[in-house]
Amino acid sequence: MSTDQESTEAPLRIGILGAARIAPTALVRPAREVPAAEAYGVAARVAARAGSFQVKHGLVRAYPSYEAMLSAEEIDAVYNPLPNGLHCEWTVRALEAGKHVLCEKPFASNSTEAEQMAEAARAADRRLMEAFHYRYHPLATRMREVVDSGELGTIRHIETSVCFPLPWFGDIRYDYDLGGGATMDAGCYAVSMLRFLAHAEPEVIAARPTLWTPDVDRAMEADVRFEDGRTGTVQCSLFSSRLLRVHAVVRGDRGELRILNPVLPHLYHRVTVKTAHGTRREQIYGDASYTHQLRAFVDLVKNGTPVPTDPADAIANMKVLDAIYDRAGMKRRGA
Repeated sequence: MSTDQESTEAPLRIGILGAARIAPTALVRPAREVPAAEAYGVAARVAARAGSFQVKHGLVRAYPSYEAMLSAEEIDAVYNPLPNGLHCEWTVRALEAGKHVLCEKPFASNSTEAEQMAEAARAADRRLMEAFHYRYHPLATRMREVVDSGELGTIRHIETSVCFPLPWFGDIRYDYDLGGGATMDAGCYAVSMLRFLAHAEPEVIAARPTLWTPDVDRAMEADVRFEDGRTGTVQCSLFSSRLLRVHAVVRGDRGELRILNPVLPHLYHRVTVKTAHGTRREQIYGDASYTHQLRAFVDLVKNGTPVPTDPADAIANMKVLDAIYDRAGMKRRGA
């Protein structure tokens, strides 16, 4: 879509389900950079919170309830950053109300819910996209270019890690009923990156959890293999000795690719390629990954342009998360 078209077409008016902490970063600020989108309104479980959020972030409206926002004719699409365990219910309700949906990661509590969401989008003829924003930054394209170029030789092993400290154990991300756990909140990124770099779906062969409660993991490490013999490792944590580790490593028989911070590349990242010819480092520039993501969502809704984080990809990602919990001997989320 050209800049001229963006400036003359009516913007896509997006409502936010819940006054979530991520919403300003993921939608409100990016919308200021994308003329074809408008962060229009917000609804929260407590109406007063919606009002405060509206005033603070300069939105047009605060709605008294989720239902009121979904029934509002002026809302074209919904951004759903609710707790993981509520993604399915409210995404389906938004789709049935005729709204397009940008749903935060992880897409659902489990793959069965993800399939229900995909079917609801088909039935309603609405667009549905998972908010793995890193996939829309130019760094993601460059990562795959290096892997696919052949300069690393035959790929043998892929490792992805998303570990960061979250020592506040009252946080919803430690609540099983809300779809909590390290594998859900951090591991969903690591699994997505592994699948993206491999260009294939893995089989989970082992999983080693570190538990906060019997049903909630605060860290997880999983081993996978692919049909062609490649292997992989996924690491994630919210509270473990791996205090901060956000990277991806691809090892081939002729070289190695390392990416530091592929999740938030606009803040800082580093690409390192080592081969027999030497070592080089690259910086891949672009806007904030959330801004790239919002442009892609608008293009999907307005023009039907395919996106990499569509419902089919989301279902595949959830199947791997389910398999990790199965191998760890833990209950799937939402079970």
